[in-house]
This record gives sequence, structure tokens and C-alpha cells, in this order.
Amino acid sequence: MDIKLKEINSYGREVMIDLPWNEIEQDFEKAIRKFSKRVKLPGFRPGKIPRKVLMNQFKPSIEADFIENSVNNYYLKALKEKEIVPVNMGSVRDVNFNHGENFKFKVTFEVEPQIKLPRMKKNLLKVEKTKYVCDADDIDLAIEEVRNGHAEVKTIEDGAQSGDFIVCDLQEVDNSGIPIIGKKLETRYVKVGQPPFDNENEKKLLGVKPNDSVKVMVPIDEKNSLSNFELSVKNVERQILPELNDEFVKLADPKSKDLSEYREKVKENLDKAYANRSDEAFNQNICDAMIEKINPEFPPSMAESYLKHIIEDISKNNSEVDKDKAKEIYKPMAERNLKWYLIRSAIIQSQSFEISKEDISNEIEDRKKINPDHAKDIDNYFKKPSNRSRLSDDLMEKNILAYLKEFTKIKEVKLATKDLRKQSEVKST
Repeated sequence: MDIKLKEINSYGREVMIDLPWNEIEQDFEKAIRKFSKRVKLPGFRPGKIPRKVLMNQFKPSIEADFIENSVNNYYLKALKEKEIVPVNMGSVRDVNFNHGENFKFKVTFEVEPQIKLPRMKKNLLKVEKTKYVCDADDIDLAIEEVRNGHAEVKTIEDGAQSGDFIVCDLQEVDNSGIPIIGKKLETRYVKVGQPPFDNENEKKLLGVKPNDSVKVMVPIDEKNSLSNFELSVKNVERQILPELNDEFVKLADPKSKDLSEYREKVKENLDKAYANRSDEAFNQNICDAMIEKINPEFPPSMAESYLKHIIEDISKNNSEVDKDKAKEIYKPMAERNLKWYLIRSAIIQSQSFEISKEDISNEIEDRKKINPDHAKDIDNYFKKPSNRSRLSDDLMEKNILAYLKEFTKIKEVKLATKDLRKQSEVKST
């Protein structure tokens, strides 16, 4: 077999295969025998038709059968000989074969491109790292969440106030007040003063009691189109928050001796949470900086396959998803992840990075030391091969990021958390 390999671009390949007749003659004879068993000819039993008769009457069909059943086999042998692993189905063309002659054809396909890394030097990458600065309001908000988690729910009989929850039915009505059939929402919780039950709606809800009915205007679509609803009150409930005192501290964190110490612990936890958020964003920024530096080409078939798996996963949880729209939304993410995958592979190869079984075992033991109360759960979790495989990938990612940080100039940017809160408020309006 004569094999010629042609590089079309960084990922495109074309293999030209030329098989001499003497190498394929036996395979062709097998094809004749298989064809003989399928064909029916008066005067002959299936499989007993003389070869000469078959070739005289069915030669073009036998040749076509041979081509169809042999191309893939010879193509796979050629790939194995050249140690090539395609990432898509090959496209066959220029097939040329006649009995007694060489069998020639071409196949175009795609492979993972070999990424050329830049010369790694100091300050090759320039990346910002955010340092979040917490304030007292963050602590207050975090404690308020804990208080809400320990709140007592009390049924109110003397009328709803702002902040109360109303258990109700919502019936959409037309302009004349007649209920629209099929447009009833039963047993819904609405909070007085919280959109869309703020402003004028809030005024109407203040003081309502069980069995009362009021007319409200509620958005019914993404464009915030308003429609008339009749709100029928079933119950009014109020959250009674625990007093912010040492008794509450014993409930929220028995290890804290008083409110002052509890606030310090809350601040420590917030600082850790924001530090983790900063690290995650910083690691992402390093990857993005490397992608921007190299901007590698990737096979379209890989992107299509990756995107297909994303859409399949989404469809499992939502059968009504618009697949074309989802593809548009997730396409940039799929392309970005593929570029990083190719760069990542190149770094692993260039640095001969490996994650051993011992590395995985040590990481599991470290996690058990940090969470001794959950040691058994951790062991059970990592008994599953797929979970150990993901852990191996995570450890490899840490090695790669640690390597890239050696060549990264870091610019620290401080960001007050109060500014984050303002951004959130703007988005919600």
C-alpha cells in the first residue's frame, strides 16, 4: 500500500491511498464469493455460480460492492500505519478501481492541530487580579440571611404589612373583569413590596386579610407587558426574625462566645469567599490571556461535536429548548473551551506533566483531613472512577496554571463590595 499524506492546513489532512492489484486480489476474490451467495441466477444454486459467469454478468456490481465494503478497511489500515487519529468521519473522493488494476482513492479528514507555544518568558502574559474589599454592610447582609433562615413564620389576621407574604390565587381577567379561562395561577406566594407587587400594587395589598380580593397589574411576558389579575387572599404570613443578640449567636454559631466574635467569623468567611471568587476569575483570565496570545485554529468538526453535546445535555433538562437559539448562545463558549483544550494539551506535552495515582490519593487524604467529619463520604465519592478522573483533571489544571503564573505579570485591582451591590441594583431595575 502506497500512502501519501498531505497537510491542507493546521488541522485538515488528505490521505492518498494506492493499492497494487497483487495486494488486493485475494480480498477481491472474497468479494466475488460473498456476491455469489446473494445473487440468484436460473440453473444455479446460491453460492455455486461459476466465477467466470459471475464476472461476465455482474462485474460492475461486484466492483462497486468491493469498493463500498473495502474503502473504510484500507483507510483505517493507512491511518494505523501512519499513526493518525482523526477527529471526524473522513470524506472519500476520487475513487478509481477496475478489476486487475490498482485501487486508488483519497480521503480528507480533520485532526487535532499541533499548537506551537510561544517562547515562555517573564511577563509574557499581563493579567488583572481583583481584590475585593468587604465592608460592614456585607457582614450585616450575611447575618440577615442567617436570621431569615431561622425566622418563625406567623399567620397574620389583622392585615398585611410591607414585607409580609400573601398566599393567594391569581386569576387573569379581561378589561371588563371577566375571568379568562385557563389563566389561573393557584396557591402562589407573593411578597408585599417586592416587584411586581410594589408601588401601586403594594398600596392595594396593604391591610388585606384572608378571603379579601384585590385587582392588580402583573407582567405576563419578557417584555413586561401588563395584564389585569384578581388576587384572592388565602392567608397572610409574616416572618418573625430572631433578635440580634447573644441568644441568636448561640443558635447561629455555638462556637462564638458573643455577637462581636460572631461578626468577626462572618467577616473571615466573607473574605475567604471573595478570595475564592477572585482566584477563580484570575485563573480564567490567565487562560483567556493565553488563548488571546496564541488564538489557535481548531477543527470545525470538533466545535460542532462539542456544541452538540452541550445542547444534548441542556435538552435532557428542558425538552422544549430552542436548539438553534441555544447553539448561538453557547457557540462562543464552545469555541473558547476548545482553544483552551488545545493549548492545555500542548503545555502538558511540552512540560511532560503527569498526575500519578499517588497524587490523587494524597489529594483525597488532604481533603479528608480538612473535613474529618465527612471522611467516609469523601472515600465513597472517589471510589467512582469518573470522580477520580475529574480529580485528576483538576490537579492537572492546577499544575498548568501554576506553570503559567511564572510568566504572568499580575496587576492587582481593588474593588469595594459596595460597588458590586450598586451594580446588582442597576441590573435589577
